[in-house]
Amino acid sequence: MMYNSPRLTKVKRVMSENPIFQQIKQEITENPVVLYMKGTTSMPLCGFSSAVVHILKELHVPFKDVNVLADPVLRQGIKDFTQWPTIPQLYIKGEFVGGSDIVRELYNSGELLGLLKKHSLLN
Repeated sequence: MMYNSPRLTKVKRVMSENPIFQQIKQEITENPVVLYMKGTTSMPLCGFSSAVVHILKELHVPFKDVNVLADPVLRQGIKDFTQWPTIPQLYIKGEFVGGSDIVRELYNSGELLGLLKKHSLLN
């Protein structure tokens, strides 16, 4: 049985009431693969974002790109949502996968391909 402290309940309520968190939840729920990145798929504005875009394109994975540079609230909100300090951030089927280094490691090991196949996300 999980202990629900009043503080934990308050944190969950605040997170569920935060409009940017609601936006993020909607995006990662409605889109099988989402990449929060600096720039866009056609014009990445940082090397780390570019690396993840390259990997996803190499695997022929359709994905939604979200340019965090267009909205400072979203840029901070995505970091707070995952408690992960860097961008890009990749989500598959609503689950946070990781940033550039983790995505690169998963790609090189074949685990990313396996994850995408498991969810039938390859074209």
